[in-house]
Amino acid sequence: MSHDHDDRPQLTAAQAAAVLNPPPGRNGGDLVVETLQGLGATTVFGLPGQHALGMFDALRRSSLRYVGLRVENNAGFAADAYGRITGEVAPLLLSTGPGALTSLAALQEAAAASAPVLAISSQIPTAGLGGGRHGYLHELRDQQASVRDIVKSVHTVRTASQIPSAIAAAWESALTAPHGPVWVEIPQDVLLAETTLPVVSAMDASPRELYPRPELTVAAAHLLSHAERPVIIAGGGVVRSDASGKLRALAEKIDAPVVTTFGGKGAFPWEHPLSLRSWLEDRHTTDFLEDADVLLVVGSGLGELSSNYHTFRPRGRVIQIEADAGKLESNHPALGIHSDAREALADLLEAVERREDAGAAERVRTVLEKVRVRIEAQELTLEQQVLAAVREALPDTAPSFWDMTILAYWAWSAFDARRPNTMHSAQGAGGLGYGFPAAIGAAAADPTKPVLAVSGDGGAMYSIAELATARQYDLPLTWLIVDDGGYGILREYMTGAFGETTGTELARPDFVALAESFGVPAVRTAPESLAADLAKALAAPGPSVVVLPALLRMFEPTHL
Repeated sequence: MSHDHDDRPQLTAAQAAAVLNPPPGRNGGDLVVETLQGLGATTVFGLPGQHALGMFDALRRSSLRYVGLRVENNAGFAADAYGRITGEVAPLLLSTGPGALTSLAALQEAAAASAPVLAISSQIPTAGLGGGRHGYLHELRDQQASVRDIVKSVHTVRTASQIPSAIAAAWESALTAPHGPVWVEIPQDVLLAETTLPVVSAMDASPRELYPRPELTVAAAHLLSHAERPVIIAGGGVVRSDASGKLRALAEKIDAPVVTTFGGKGAFPWEHPLSLRSWLEDRHTTDFLEDADVLLVVGSGLGELSSNYHTFRPRGRVIQIEADAGKLESNHPALGIHSDAREALADLLEAVERREDAGAAERVRTVLEKVRVRIEAQELTLEQQVLAAVREALPDTAPSFWDMTILAYWAWSAFDARRPNTMHSAQGAGGLGYGFPAAIGAAAADPTKPVLAVSGDGGAMYSIAELATARQYDLPLTWLIVDDGGYGILREYMTGAFGETTGTELARPDFVALAESFGVPAVRTAPESLAADLAKALAAPGPSVVVLPALLRMFEPTHL
């Protein structure tokens, strides 16, 4: 068998000489950072720990920028946001045992939201691996077992020469659709041991492309071309694959109304005549979707939130395009197309016949009017005023990161993201504490734009420590804290279900004074002055905090 070597990287004479005479004083940690640099990484997140010091010492000898957070879970949220904003792999350096385990909730969110996070964790020394009870600091019987259910793939290293290949394989896994978090483990002694291996040069870890099968495209195009009432549900996969332009072109070619899921915010223009916006937690929208004779679902598994809490029962044919094979037909029978959203939409756009429906825009207006009347009947003026103030203050291109808080639940349905890939929340896994550390990751990814984080007072307490991080790196982000004295949404849930609450009321600090103690400017605002105060904070350099004391209510659900 002959091999074609022409496309392999060739070394210059100077590079060859460097290979034969690698610089002294390098260790396994250097192989980690050299591999990351060779794969194209520029920024890493993390937190040092005793077993991981070989990696952190090697950062000194690299060109990688390190952003260190104060809690591993927050470092994971920052890496998640960096991956979402850039579409690139976000390396996350962790220590063994408690350090590794503290990152798991963030990795669950990265998995649910398909964010490409590359977690590289240290391990106890090689001699202790295998489940024996040696009593090493941070020792777990099987550290991998704790992460295996969360991440896409696990890669174990036992010798220095395995490091570049393991990291490259993990990198490729993280970037292959659907994106997701991956895990690499390297023992302490391997990271610290001196190495005479050549410096790692360019690495190839190109992700596998995921194309639709042509016969499925033909079948889907036929259904859509001959549909009477086609509708499109656009999920997060459209945003992640940068396919919003192709989505719009397809919707306009077949005159199909489009609703975006909460993860797909910004995938379709909010003010477009065919835009049903994001009112998925609304029976009028659900009825409209059920009435479609052909429903195209792109980049969504139609999970709990996207299906109005599993009350959605489509009566027509469903076509589902999804990169995660496990989500195909997981909730509804469909013509399942296992593909990256961008590739599938590109093929569909070519294959469908133009279809004109003069009444489509009018049907969309009718649904949106019904939604408006339903919400207005509930006297929720304050909530709409606050959300409008945030929209007014936030520049169109500025990314926003929303914690699990009542204002975020409003934003899922009612906030105009205006641009794809600018509005992100923790609605994938639904854990608290996401907003502010995620905003740190986004600000590190692109420090030329202001970034907004939105939290409640309960969620804010998860990440107060990261005010020090924001100040240390002088990042351009503003943190809006809506202070209602407790876990507001749980207060509503418990009152509705049991008539009284338990565990929802919280003592909390003076957030303005606390922020100022970190050297972060802060202001207490009111609904009437929120837009001006927020705009001023977003325009100022460096980090800032805006505190809004307000008791917001959720709109009435329709699924109960």
